[in-house]
Amino acid sequence: MMLQSVDEYETKLGVPEGWTRTPTHYCPGCEHGILTRLIATVIEGMGIREKTVMVDSVGCSVLAYEYLNCDHIQAPHGRAPAVMAGVKRTHPELTVFTVQGDGDALAIGLLGTIYAAIRAEPVTVFLYNNSIYGMTGGQMAPTTAVGQVTTTTPYGRDLQKTGNPIDIMKILSQTEGPSYLRRGILAPEPVEAKHGMMYQAKNVLQAKKIIENAFKVQQKGGYSFVEFLGTCNVNWKMTVEESKHFLYDQVAKRYPPGIFRDKLGIEGSPK
Repeated sequence: MMLQSVDEYETKLGVPEGWTRTPTHYCPGCEHGILTRLIATVIEGMGIREKTVMVDSVGCSVLAYEYLNCDHIQAPHGRAPAVMAGVKRTHPELTVFTVQGDGDALAIGLLGTIYAAIRAEPVTVFLYNNSIYGMTGGQMAPTTAVGQVTTTTPYGRDLQKTGNPIDIMKILSQTEGPSYLRRGILAPEPVEAKHGMMYQAKNVLQAKKIIENAFKVQQKGGYSFVEFLGTCNVNWKMTVEESKHFLYDQVAKRYPPGIFRDKLGIEGSPK
């Protein structure tokens, strides 16, 4: 097979127009920065920046208005889906999205999440699931695993006292409203190599395509909900490398990535 010349590819250097050039505040090793950069890249690639509104949630993603060069509206804690619905209903020509943490979307905001899906609001939700409350000190979140240590479960999450973790994909899959339900992974995958530890970026590249698909679904009038698995090594009390192994060895097995709904066939045959 003949390899194509580098000259045949379009190379883009510099900062996407969807990015403000402001350095992010995220902790080293956190994938929130990856998600924000990927969204900025997709917005630029789709040419929708001038007609895109991000509804900012409460949590580690709240300062995205400093990084994403589009219009923003701040929502109360857990209420981003309701605010998005209001924006989209009054301005249906806009692309409207939010980035929520698992605490924001699945604790105080659980009903808002479910009812936006039931109503099939043509908006897009990106859920960052790191199994913990990251911004406020590492408390137990709805997605925290049984036995997992947090600041509010110092002996591990107790099934008898707190119940099972929430798998939002299983919940939303029971409703007819969503057009696109997808779970992906933001963290590079650690791989033992001959000369030491290396990281595969396959899942990160796939995440970019998933983000684009979610926006395309909204443009076709559908509700899209994407859950991304990420790490929080600071509150997990791990090194960056340990957190990546924990994500792939344990979290991804508890919340397996994949397509849970694809009514419009964005990734192939409708499901």
